[in-house]
Amino acid sequence: MNSHRKPRTSSPLTQRAMRVGLFAAGVAGVATAVPAQAATAAPHAAVATDHVFTHADRAHHTQAKDSFTVRQYGAVKAAAVRNQANAVSAGCSADDACRSVALSFQVVTFAGERTHLNAVNISDAANKHCNGCQTLAGAYQFVVSTPTPFTFDTGTRRRLDDIHRRLDALTRSSLPATELRTRVEGLAGEVTAVLNDAVAKAPKSHTAKGEARPSVAMHRHLDGWPGH
Repeated sequence: MNSHRKPRTSSPLTQRAMRVGLFAAGVAGVATAVPAQAATAAPHAAVATDHVFTHADRAHHTQAKDSFTVRQYGAVKAAAVRNQANAVSAGCSADDACRSVALSFQVVTFAGERTHLNAVNISDAANKHCNGCQTLAGAYQFVVSTPTPFTFDTGTRRRLDDIHRRLDALTRSSLPATELRTRVEGLAGEVTAVLNDAVAKAPKSHTAKGEARPSVAMHRHLDGWPGH
């Protein structure tokens, strides 16, 4: 099989870039793969990046990695967050197939009223001369905005930690790519539910335009071989 790469489109599932005035907050720096990170002093601008990359070939038939990061930040005027997953399978055969899995879950919380947010979430899976290989890249970005800063309570952190553990187990599993996709999608739905429960307890505020309410937005993109 020749080198294959799914064609790129301008679909919002492939890349999300937003500049909006919403309840925001952030922190400068690159994320580390930790279950939760406490709020820090908020700068005027913030940058956060997560990237998971895997490359399977004849020397390393199975490569699987995941990241699950949680950041809770203070108010900023501008923030840029990026989440990316890339998986490559190269040079294997149908009789000796490769498996490459890259999964990145990114949770960020912002607080404030007039923050410009640029959020990018992308993934890409490629088979290069790799008949019968299984390649999956999944990027999930959860953006939580609240009127005023708040931190996840112990119960929320425990639930997110549990999802992280199950994501690790799925990543290490030998499930077929199609079933793995389904299971990962289920975990993403659980994260959204946990975050919605958390923001329901977050303080609300009143502005000139009315009551400001917390919100949760999920940006997702899955790419893989075999295809959908």
